[in-house]
Amino acid sequence: MQLFIQWFRRTFSDPQLVVLITLLLGGFLVVITMGDMLLPVLAALVIAYLLEGLVVPLQRIGLPRMVAVVIVFILFLIALGLILFGLMPLLSRQVSQLVQQLPNMVAKGQQVLMMLPQKYPELITEEQVREVIAALGGEVGNIGQAVLSWSLSSVVGIITVLVYLVLLPLLVFFFLKDKDQIIAWIGHLLPEDRKIAVHVWREVDKQISNYIRGKFIEIVIVWSATYIAFALFGLQYAMLLSVLVGLSVVIPYIGATVVTIPVLLVAWFQWGWSSEFGWLAAVYFIIQAIDGNVLVPLLFSEVVSLHPIAIIVAILVFGGFWGFWGVFFAIPLATLVNAVIRAWPTRRELDEKLAAQAQG
Repeated sequence: MQLFIQWFRRTFSDPQLVVLITLLLGGFLVVITMGDMLLPVLAALVIAYLLEGLVVPLQRIGLPRMVAVVIVFILFLIALGLILFGLMPLLSRQVSQLVQQLPNMVAKGQQVLMMLPQKYPELITEEQVREVIAALGGEVGNIGQAVLSWSLSSVVGIITVLVYLVLLPLLVFFFLKDKDQIIAWIGHLLPEDRKIAVHVWREVDKQISNYIRGKFIEIVIVWSATYIAFALFGLQYAMLLSVLVGLSVVIPYIGATVVTIPVLLVAWFQWGWSSEFGWLAAVYFIIQAIDGNVLVPLLFSEVVSLHPIAIIVAILVFGGFWGFWGVFFAIPLATLVNAVIRAWPTRRELDEKLAAQAQG
């Protein structure tokens, strides 16, 4: 108890640490309690961070910021329109086709499973196979119900989606247009003793901006490469699967492992154990290897290096708190924790400050 009292006295004797702790706790509580309500704001912040990487180069060539913002915002609206009216209908059709084909895929899988007791009677029995088939049948039924309930809920929430589609572009525009005014306004609200907090913010701001832009580029490259490969091989649901592969890079290590299962299953149900299946699997794993060993080091060379264990723990912890956004921001949030730890004064520094205050 005495140790805790000493730590408390040393820590809260420094006003800069008090400011830092207050800001961290305040931000955490806001996201925990109002995260769902502020979802359009969080999404707009992410997109604004991304688009800022296009605004700054236009400013460097001599364009006024307002002109650069308008040009980038128009490009953003065009891209949003292509996604909403081009990509989303295609993905919806392929999801519907895949759901309709699930019974046929299950039937083919059952045939293969029923042959296993004949080939390997010493390893597996017919009763075990039937238990596996029954379990798989239940899971397929659950998937169908989940898809149906998601469709119904999406119909119910159509008004919310339309409101978000209006709010999101407006928020992105004003975040870009009034960036300096917003930062200055926030600065006026903060106390003067914020040197440590400012140091942490500058480091994390750089890491988050680099991470978001790098992750977006990685998603686009992996998505494009896998779609081209799947389309050339004639794989069914090529766009749907390539989008899943592209989005899987959001979750380091885990995402690539999980998304590999549907890719290989769809290829196997389409071709079986054939040369097409082998070549597609080889090309797919080559793309994953290039992403992990070439693309990621190039795109994230300026991001603070974190140990894989730290990244996995961050994904589990922040994903448990904030779902998708927690997973997406797991690395930047882990970087925030790392920056706070690095900026935190040592015990000797705190003792020296406490002694100076006592003498003063």
